Amino acid sequence: MTLSDKGSIVQLSVSPGGVPKRAVAEAQVTRLGLEGDAQRNLKHHGGPDRAVCLFPLEAIHDLAAEGHAVTPGALGENVTTEGLDWSAVVPNVHLLLGERVLLQVTKYTSPCFNLAPLFTDRGYSRVSQKLHPGWSRVCARVVVEGSVRPGEHVRIVTELEAAGILAAVP
Repeated sequence: MTLSDKGSIVQLSVSPGGVPKRAVAEAQVTRLGLEGDAQRNLKHHGGPDRAVCLFPLEAIHDLAAEGHAVTPGALGENVTTEGLDWSAVVPNVHLLLGERVLLQVTKYTSPCFNLAPLFTDRGYSRVSQKLHPGWSRVCARVVVEGSVRPGEHVRIVTELEAAGILAAVP
């Protein structure tokens, strides 16, 4: 598969708190994240600037091939993507999910010790941007709310496109 600025949503995941997050067939995305999703520790997780967590299926498959027990949602991501050039998904980039939901990537996530059981030798730093650039999940703020489903497109949009999408919101 060729990675690009366009991809698809493979899975949407929520949890009443903690990991793993479980797949849902559809999600309403609000300023605070996917409805039905919660975090146990709001000091380190959640909030408007960390409303949605994203991670690519390609990385999940590669981590599993290394022997780690990771699957979509297991690392706490809300949106599992496929086909995006993950190296282009960096802070300040805008992502359009489906036809309406606009996100802005705010930061790379910090790996949490709660993920340790999923990694061989409890090496959860395997998904640390500082130690392993390109292997981190990302957090995003919700710029435009809406509903999304697995199978819908996700794509990187330019600043100009993002401004146009925002301007079109009633």
